Amino acid sequence: MYREKLKFIDLFCGIGGFRIAFEEACEENDIQPQCVFSSDIDKFCQDSYEENFGDRPFGDITKVDEKDIPDHDILFAGFPCQPFSIIGQRKGLNDTRGTLFFDIARIIKEKKPKTFILENVKQLVGHDKGKTLKVILQTLKDLGYQVQYSVLNALDYGLPQKRERVVIVGHREPIMFTYPDPIKPYKPLNEILEKKVDKKHLASDYIRKKRKESHKSSYYPSIWHENKSGNICSYPYSCALRAGASYNYLLVNGERRLTPREMLRLQGFPDSYKIVVSDGQAKKQAGNAVPVNMVKAVIEKLLPYIASSLDQTSVLREYDLKYNPS
Repeated sequence: MYREKLKFIDLFCGIGGFRIAFEEACEENDIQPQCVFSSDIDKFCQDSYEENFGDRPFGDITKVDEKDIPDHDILFAGFPCQPFSIIGQRKGLNDTRGTLFFDIARIIKEKKPKTFILENVKQLVGHDKGKTLKVILQTLKDLGYQVQYSVLNALDYGLPQKRERVVIVGHREPIMFTYPDPIKPYKPLNEILEKKVDKKHLASDYIRKKRKESHKSSYYPSIWHENKSGNICSYPYSCALRAGASYNYLLVNGERRLTPREMLRLQGFPDSYKIVVSDGQAKKQAGNAVPVNMVKAVIEKLLPYIASSLDQTSVLREYDLKYNPS
């Protein structure tokens, strides 16, 4: 067991996907994690987070002074993908004011964590012809970090959900970091889907009939997906969960909606995770969550670097206390 706890903060924490991934990775590597600060403006996410972790996240991060945030080794942030229209003039931190990324940057600048992992939608890569991401990466580099990014798919890390996200990793010291290789195969749907489901999750007779008249699936079980044009397709996995999707956006075997537990399973949340909100809020929370397995794979590639530097620091401190008590 490492002598000190590995401290982290959980910004835009949602319902705690990053925290679950980090704590699982730490446990498997005999490391003690400690969350020293979390934040999310959504009251219902705060309720879920508090019920499952015992900590109630702070609300609006824009109202938190970065100097008041505890020191930490690693920063996690699945920051919202609100419009980045203000970015584009390449003026560093000043260029990101007005976006929530600025709040991440000002905290990193003040607290200087060893490393950070940021997550956002895949579309960030191409936003404004790539200028937005370029400014974000340059801002982080100007803060003294080596920065990399990659688009990862939850489907490649054991989850039966096609969910592509850009993952940005930064670290202060030079390390040989590479993104994790895909982990296949993904968990089959029959291990995700519940055996007994309340009738309230059934689609209407009209919807079920309409779907089955227009589509025949080659897979069972399958999740049927209706795109914006009304076309139906089905796969032995789910398309990306979406917080604001239409009621019948995804249907299991063309017949019923996913249950809250199934949505959390698709995101890699353990069954021990307590659901304390309405079905509507659970759908929103799952749709905004980070895929646990995917970010856990990234964390595991970073852990040796973070933990080794932490252990060395602890050893040096013990040496000083023993031989240089004054």
